[in-house]
Amino acid sequence: MSATNSSAAVARSQAKHRRSALDSLKRVLPERSAKLTAGLTIVIAMVLFAIIVPIFTKDPNKINDIGLSAPSAQHWLGTTQSGQDVFTQLGYSVRGSLIIGFAVGLIATAMSFIFGVLGTYIGGIWDDLFSLITNIMLVIPGLPLTIVISALMPSKGTMMLVIVISITAWAGGARVLRAQTLSMRGRDYVLAAKIAGERPWRVITVEILPNLLPVMGSQFVFSVIMAILSESSLSFIGLGSTQSFSLGTMLYYAQNGSALNTGAWWWFLPPGLMIATIGADCPSLISPSMKSSIRDCVSLPRKARERKGEHDGDSEF
Repeated sequence: MSATNSSAAVARSQAKHRRSALDSLKRVLPERSAKLTAGLTIVIAMVLFAIIVPIFTKDPNKINDIGLSAPSAQHWLGTTQSGQDVFTQLGYSVRGSLIIGFAVGLIATAMSFIFGVLGTYIGGIWDDLFSLITNIMLVIPGLPLTIVISALMPSKGTMMLVIVISITAWAGGARVLRAQTLSMRGRDYVLAAKIAGERPWRVITVEILPNLLPVMGSQFVFSVIMAILSESSLSFIGLGSTQSFSLGTMLYYAQNGSALNTGAWWWFLPPGLMIATIGADCPSLISPSMKSSIRDCVSLPRKARERKGEHDGDSEF
């Protein structure tokens, strides 16, 4: 009789958790609003621009005899000093920056999951080791470390940029995921899954991961933004990949070509506006519920310490 009641309790706990997992999945999707609509429209337009322009345009490195010229019917965004079409270069550059951003976002999110969730769930020496590595990466300033690593790298390709930026992009998300995992590790539905004999990988992927999707989704968005801005900064100061097109390399060549001094606004203004649009627009894709989830994750350790302090104070009496 007791075994039957225990099985029924486990089934009820797991059914309740499935409903909460669906609610967590709904929280990943931002709430419909005018700000979200505008943000999605701009992002979709930018992605389509990066896909379509390289298909229907010519070689961005093609040199013409016209030299530096203002926008015209033949060259919509003018040309560079070498007569290269700025509109064509902008399409290739947006595509290159988006590829770097999404690649860094995926790698940083995966590393945050490994260091923030797996180590915390396993516990023991692995949790201590992963937590130590995360704290070290949080203490080291991100941008100076990225500049130093990029300067020491013998080759400066796109893959190198992705690796360097990913190294400095995961620690903050791992700390947040660790706080959330610590709060869920001892909850009823997780303990019920363990009692039912579920394997650790299934407990993590089925019981814990759905509740982390809002945090991981927001972390991915911010990692993409940070990667594009970091790549633009590195390329602008000459530490990026000069063999591929990106928004940062466009600004780098515009600076070397004295575009600002000669008044060639069509050379540096389009990539600058693209970078500003990405930085200002992408955060609108994060819903208020996702932001509140992040605030809850960050405040969990503080609240736990406060409760522990109150408990210790009561025990003294």
